[in-house]
Amino acid sequence: MAKLGFLGLGIMGGPMAKKLVEAGHSVAVWSHNQRKAKALADSLGAVFCSSPREVAQHAECVFLCVGNTTMSREVVLGKNGLAEGANGGLVIADCSTVSAHESSLMAEELGSRGIEFLDAPCTGSKSGAENGTLTFMVGGRKDVFEKVRPYFEAMGKSLYYCGASGMGLRAKLTQNLILGNLLQAFNEGIVLSTKSGVDPALMLDILNNSAARSGLISVKAPAVFKRDFTTNFSVKWLSKDIGLALELGSEVGVPLPLTGLTQQLYQAALAKGYGEEDICGSIRVLEEFAGCEVKASEPAAVKA
Repeated sequence: MAKLGFLGLGIMGGPMAKKLVEAGHSVAVWSHNQRKAKALADSLGAVFCSSPREVAQHAECVFLCVGNTTMSREVVLGKNGLAEGANGGLVIADCSTVSAHESSLMAEELGSRGIEFLDAPCTGSKSGAENGTLTFMVGGRKDVFEKVRPYFEAMGKSLYYCGASGMGLRAKLTQNLILGNLLQAFNEGIVLSTKSGVDPALMLDILNNSAARSGLISVKAPAVFKRDFTTNFSVKWLSKDIGLALELGSEVGVPLPLTGLTQQLYQAALAKGYGEEDICGSIRVLEEFAGCEVKASEPAAVKA
C-alpha cells in the first residue's frame, strides 16, 4: 500500500481518486470545494485534507487533475501548495491539460527543490475515468515514471512515455486538436445532410461503414440525435485545449489554419451559453445558422 494524494475531484478527478483507493492505496484528497472533498473522503475511506500542502505531507506521490494552467500552478507552487508541504522524494504527476511551456517551467522550479514532476495528461473522458481505462501521455524523467507506473495502471489501460518534460502535453494537445476538428467536421456534415433531406440515422450508418468512420462520431452522434448534451467533456475545456494547441503551434512555427476556425466555432458555442455542456452540444451553433435541428428518427433501413 502506497501513500498517495489527489487534487481536483471533478468529473475526471473524483473517479480517478476512487480507482487509487480501490487499488488498496491510502489516498489523501483535496478540492477547492471542501464539502465535495469531505464527502468523497468519507464515502471512499480516503483522507480529507484542507490544503494541497497537507496532501503533500501525507503522500509520496500526488496526482492532480484541475481545469487550467493557472489552477495547476496555484495548487503546486502557490501559497499552501504541494511544494510547501513536500517531503523528500515527492513525485507530482499533473494529469491536467495545461500549457506545455508553463508545465516545463514548473518542472524546472520543482526540480531545483528536489521534487520530481511529470506532466501526465489523460484522455478517455468521464467513462474512462470511471472504468479505469484512461490513456496517459507522460513527459518527464523515465525512471521516475517507471517508479510510479503501478499507480497509473490503477487508473488507465494505455500508458505512453513521450519523452522529456512537456512532451506528454505536446502529445495530448495534438490529440485534442484532431478531436476538436473531427467534431466540427461532423457537425458541418450532419447538419448539411439533414437539411438536405438525408435521414440522420441513415447518414450515421453510412459514415460508420465508410472511410469516414470515426470512433468519436460513433459515440457522439447518438447523443446528438437524442438531444442529450450531458457533460462527459465540456465545450469550455475543449475550447481551452484548442487554444493551447494554437499557442503551441505559434511556439514551434506550425501554421494551424483549420484549427483557428475550429476554435472560433467553439468560442461561438461558449458565447451561446453551451460551455458547461458536452462537446457534442456545440452542433447547435451550426444548427442555428442553418435553421435545422438534427434529431432522432426511425432506425435506418437495412443495407442492401
